[in-house]
Formats: sequence, structure tokens, C-alpha cells
Amino acid sequence: MRPMRVLITGAGGFVGPHLAQALAGAGHEVWGGGLGEAPKSEALSAWRSLDLLDATALRTVLAEAAPSAIVHLAGQSSAAASFADPAGTFRANVLGTWGLLEAVHATAPRARVLWVGTSEVYGATEPGRRVDESHPIAPVSPYALSKAAAERVAEGLARAHGLDLVRVRPFGHTGPGQTPRFMLPSFAQQIASIERGEREAVLRVGNLEVTRDLSHVSDIAEGYVALLEHGVAGEVYHLCRGEGVRLDALVAELVAMSSASVRIEVDPARLRPADVPYLVGDPARARAQTGWHTRRSLSQTLRDTLEHWRQQA
Repeated sequence: MRPMRVLITGAGGFVGPHLAQALAGAGHEVWGGGLGEAPKSEALSAWRSLDLLDATALRTVLAEAAPSAIVHLAGQSSAAASFADPAGTFRANVLGTWGLLEAVHATAPRARVLWVGTSEVYGATEPGRRVDESHPIAPVSPYALSKAAAERVAEGLARAHGLDLVRVRPFGHTGPGQTPRFMLPSFAQQIASIERGEREAVLRVGNLEVTRDLSHVSDIAEGYVALLEHGVAGEVYHLCRGEGVRLDALVAELVAMSSASVRIEVDPARLRPADVPYLVGDPARARAQTGWHTRRSLSQTLRDTLEHWRQQA
């Protein structure tokens, strides 16, 4: 495939640097945009301040970048945080999507857009069943509701304007660089702090009686590259391992990796107002149409996450 110039929105977040590296490794030129400072990444060719709610500034950046493709990562990505600020979550995710696609239509109408959603739009699913892309959505958090609404906005604007839109609903992913607002990096951060003698040897957790489909962030980033290169316009894809694992088993493995003796305690403050007991996806469509599949084990995912926090001392 011919090299593309790819603009990543929200490139300074968790996934952005991993995606920039994967794109550069595939021979593409990478521009990043976001609200904060540029991340330290040799993979980025350029960085621009980017506020998706500022239509004039957004169009200026798109005109300057003249991207062949855009990966839309920007937004509010925490289900837990969305309960505290549902209105802000909707502004970031729904209006941000609307503003971006209107700017693409006006400034870069031939660019391919990879719109990144979430598997959380499905809500609670039948235990033991892998869901495919046709499964009905039933979001249970303000975050999931906002992403479901944003996906409908993206789909509608793409149809109205004839945009080259590919949608993806990634399942859970973690790894180096994810904020401890999320469960596994929070656990890894606590364990690393315990190992340094900075806190008592108690790992404080939320609800561990849930089953998730978890991948390494680098696998998901490589999936985004595969969808940019080979995805079909108008389609929606799952990126996931296709296997469920209970969160308590992941925590037990993390604790076993520690050099300290750690006790686990449930912290009521870490319990969500609403949770999904079981969520496992079917990645068959992405595999069949792009050849992508996860390559890194769950053990490597946990080790890489823990090692990242060990290095933060």
C-alpha cells in the first residue's frame, strides 16, 4: 500500500504514542494533534494544538496537514469519570465527532477516517457468548451512551457527505502509559509502590467478579493500522483477543509477579455505579478482511504494564 499521511486526534493520550509508532513502522507519515503538549515520540513528524470544538482552528490544522487518513482517538475515555461529568463527556465525544467530520467534509473530503468507538456500547451480554458487530447495543454508563451517540453521528455524517469512514469498537486494552484512572494500571501502580516501600502491602481493588476481553495496546494499535490500510468503508469492526478472562485472575497474576507479599482488599470507592459482568468479542471480521490478530499474551501485557510503573520511581 502507498504510504499515507495520517493525522491522529488525541495523539497525546494513552493509545496515541503506540499508534504513532505502529504507523511509522508501517511506513506512514504521522501528524499528531491534541490539547496538551506533544508526547515524546520520534514517530511523530509534526504536532499541532487541536481543539475539536473550535471549528476554525480545526479546519486550519486539517488544511495544513492535508492528511490521507485520520484516526479519531480524542475524547473522554473513562466510564468511571463519565458518571461525575456526563455533560462534559457528551460534549467531548459527540460534539467532538460532529466537529471533526464537518471539518473533514469541508477541508479534507477524500481522507479516510477511522472512528474509534468502544465495546462498552453493548452493555451486559450473555455469559459465555462472544458478541459480533451485529449485536444490539445497550449502554449502561454515560461514557458508553456518548460513544453510541457519537457513532450514530459519524455514520450519519459519512452517509450525508460521502466520507470514507471506517468504524471500530475495540475491546479492553492496556499497557505502558495508561493512566491509573483505569483498573489494571491502577493495580500495577499500587504494586510498584508497595515494592518500593512507599505504601502498606495492600492492593485496593473494585469489583473483580467480571469477565473481560483484554489485549495489549500495541496489538490494538496495529489493528488500527490494518483497518486504515484494508478496512472497508461503511463497515464496523471489533478488535479484541476473542477470549474472556476474569479480572480476579488477572489481579492474582499481577500479584504473583510482584517481589512483595501483597494482600488484596475491596475498596468501595472503586466500585462503579453500573458495571457489566461479561463482555467478550468476536474479532472474525477484522481477521478475515485484514489478517490482523493479537500477537502478545496476557502475561506479557501484565508484565509490560507493571514494569512501566516500576520505572516511574
